[in-house]
Amino acid sequence: MDLSSLLQPTYCMIDQRFSGKAQCLAELARRAATALGIDPNQVAQALNHRESLGSTGLGSGIALPHARLASISKPFCLLARLREPLAFDAVDEKPVDLICLVLLPERQSSEQLNVLAAIARRLRDGTALAAMRKSRDSKALCAAAIGGQA
Repeated sequence: MDLSSLLQPTYCMIDQRFSGKAQCLAELARRAATALGIDPNQVAQALNHRESLGSTGLGSGIALPHARLASISKPFCLLARLREPLAFDAVDEKPVDLICLVLLPERQSSEQLNVLAAIARRLRDGTALAAMRKSRDSKALCAAAIGGQA
């Protein structure tokens, strides 16, 4: 899957600060909802519901919060690099500094599974992670995240 069709520099944020996991998810939900023109509470509720099933903190400083929404027709992705790592109940119990929020249409399809798989693969690539963590601006962060496909 070509991640450049999913992630744009507009939706990549550098040096974000959050007081905790709840505030982080609420703010990312608000930003995603604004970009999609939908109710932020709907996004926040879906993310919090998914998070209640088990943390989306993957380990190695990465979180992949995701949810399905009836109000969207195509996948949406937002990437945030944090200024300071944040406790996220990750599987390795380490704080996260890279958060990739993914929203998917409620109707399941194989394409959606490919989206999550492609993002997860990219977030496990050590070279890509190093480039994301060194990015100076949102354009560079996006390019590192999508593998220079911009």
